[in-house]
Amino acid sequence: MIQQTDFFFEGGRSGILLIHGLTGTPMEMRLLGKGLNRAGYTVHGMQLAGHCGDVDDLLATNWHDWYASVEKAADALREKVDHLFVGGLSMGALLALKLAADRPAQIAGVGVYGATFRYDGWSIPRIARLSFLLPLLKRLGIGRNRSFMEQPPYGIRDERLRAQISSAMLGGDSAAAGLPGNPWHSLAEMYGLAAEVRRQLPQVTAPCLIAHASEDDVASTRNAELVQRSVSAPTELLLLDDSYHMITIDKQRRLLVDRSAAFFDRVAEGVPLQRVAA
Repeated sequence: MIQQTDFFFEGGRSGILLIHGLTGTPMEMRLLGKGLNRAGYTVHGMQLAGHCGDVDDLLATNWHDWYASVEKAADALREKVDHLFVGGLSMGALLALKLAADRPAQIAGVGVYGATFRYDGWSIPRIARLSFLLPLLKRLGIGRNRSFMEQPPYGIRDERLRAQISSAMLGGDSAAAGLPGNPWHSLAEMYGLAAEVRRQLPQVTAPCLIAHASEDDVASTRNAELVQRSVSAPTELLLLDDSYHMITIDKQRRLLVDRSAAFFDRVAEGVPLQRVAA
C-alpha cells in the first residue's frame, strides 16, 4: 500500500518544487528542502505517482503518470508563490527539466541534481549497463517480474548514513528509503522519459544549476555534461568531490543547499548569470 510522504515547508513568495528519483521517496529531498526553507523559500517535496508502495504499485504507473503528478504539484505550488523553481534528483532531474521545457513562462530556474539519462556510474554492473535495451524487452512483454537490485554503496559515500538507508531499504521500508531494486519495466519507462527529455533540452531556457558528484557511482558526469551543452540557458556546474549519487543527503549536502539557495536568489533578483563551472 502506498504511503504519503511528501512534505511542505511554508516560506516566502519564491517556491521550489523538489522531485525525487525512480523507486525513491520524498525523504531523499527533505534535508535539501529544509535548508532551502531556512533560506526563505516555500518548498514542496512531492511524491511521484506509484512510489512509496510496493513493486506492483510502481509497475501500475508509467513515466507519463509520474510527469502528470509533477505537473499537478507544480500547479498547486504556483498558486502560492511569485517565482517557481523546480529541482530534481536522478530521474527527478529529468522530470524537472521536462517541466522547464514544457513551461518556459512558469519555471524561473532548475536545480539539476545528479541527472540520470543512463546508468553508467562506476558501481553499475556491466550487464546492467545494457538496460537501455529494456524498452524493447518491455514491448516484447519480457521481464515484468525482474529487477536490477541496488548495489553498494547505494549512492551514498557517508558510511554511517549508508548503513541506515540500506537497512531501511532492504528491510522493506519503501516510504523511508525507497525500493531495493529497479523493476525492468519501470527502468524501461525511465529510458523512454530520458529519450523524450534529451530531445527537449534545447527548449530549456530557465537558468540551471547542474550539481553532480565527480565520482558518481550511479550516473557518470557525462550526464551532467549533456545537460550543460544542450540547454538554451545560462548554467552553473557544481562538481562535488566528497559525495556519491545521492548528493541531496550525502556528505556535501550543506554545500549543495548553500549553492542552490544562492543560485535561486540570483535568479529571483534578476542578476545576469553566466555559464560557470566549479
